[in-house]
Amino acid sequence: MSSRYFVLPPERHPRAFDVVGTKVAVLASQGTTNGYGLTLQWGEEGMGPPAHRHDWDEAFYVLDGAVEFVCDGHTYVCTPGTLVHVPAGTAHGFHYCAGGGRMLEFTGQGTRAAEMFADVDRSVPPGPPDVPLLLSVLARNGVIVA
Repeated sequence: MSSRYFVLPPERHPRAFDVVGTKVAVLASQGTTNGYGLTLQWGEEGMGPPAHRHDWDEAFYVLDGAVEFVCDGHTYVCTPGTLVHVPAGTAHGFHYCAGGGRMLEFTGQGTRAAEMFADVDRSVPPGPPDVPLLLSVLARNGVIVA
């Protein structure tokens, strides 16, 4: 199966999902590209996912602000221009530092990230999350909180 080229100007970006305080706009899903996913993510200070793992590679490119990443227990404060590569199965998490931040997320072959983001947005109401519900939604999308 092959994919067609597309051009997605900013005014045509899709509505951002609310993923427990992080906004996520899916710019390209694996279903669209037949190979990778790409999202634009942003959040306020302190927002971001706890340590988790999944079966697809992922990379983040910090655009604005600072983002603190934890990968396999090692902590890095990442500023604009920093690339973070996370191989499949690696425990990782992040949170936005003072002033919030914005970054691109690239996901590799076999990604279910776009579906997971949509499912969390649809299933978990805004506000403090119902943790058992959130863990269930993540698990059914191949994401295990570490």
